Amino acid sequence: MVRTPLTPEERERGERLGRLLRAARGGRSMAEIAAEAGISAETLRKIETGRAPTPAFFTVAALAGVLGLSMDELVAMCAPVGV
Repeated sequence: MVRTPLTPEERERGERLGRLLRAARGGRSMAEIAAEAGISAETLRKIETGRAPTPAFFTVAALAGVLGLSMDELVAMCAPVGV
């Protein structure tokens, strides 16, 4: 299966998501948050750094739950600027 390349907007949205999650994590360790969300620390690292700009919905939902963020907040904060 060939995956179509991401658009610049999709990459930017992934970077915004990563920055938001990193800020919400605060002083908590990446390993702690990842374990609570049921994902690997490597997956969380990739999301936070924008190397995984389109994580699975359930991964984002699990992270949001652990970090006390609503999915509505995430959508609003990761939407393209000017929308």
